[in-house]
Amino acid sequence: MTDIRREVLRKPLFFLAFGFGSGFSPKAPGTVATLVAIPFHLVFINFPPWLHGTIISLAFILGIWICGKTADYLGVHDHEGIVWDELVGYWVTMFLLPVSWLWIILGFIVFRILDILKPWPIKLIDSKIPGGAGIMLDDLAAGIMGAAFLNALLVLNN
Repeated sequence: MTDIRREVLRKPLFFLAFGFGSGFSPKAPGTVATLVAIPFHLVFINFPPWLHGTIISLAFILGIWICGKTADYLGVHDHEGIVWDELVGYWVTMFLLPVSWLWIILGFIVFRILDILKPWPIKLIDSKIPGGAGIMLDDLAAGIMGAAFLNALLVLNN
């Protein structure tokens, strides 16, 4: 077992930053982490919107700290294994959308496209803001843009 893997598994803070271990995926850890976000989303949608939104907000604030501490420990600004930001970004994308597998899948696709391609202003945020805030804010921006796109699609379909 590598030193990073051992440390991540030993420290709850790092384990969260690595998306409950999904950040260890040898291929596309961000995509795997977004898949891990789906079961949590399926739980969160059962809560009243105020509680659902509070959970996402707290996960974002916590993410600034855990991703920043983990990145500092690893000595890499945004290590590919740090994927807590992908979980939170997906939850932001899905907040208040209809509950169906169609929307869950569309949200997954739209969020991943935005997170991978990083259109403006996501790329600017990613390149200019250091630390845990930078790690989290680009995915927050992708989540907000994804939510806006999907809500527009929802309005057009009604």
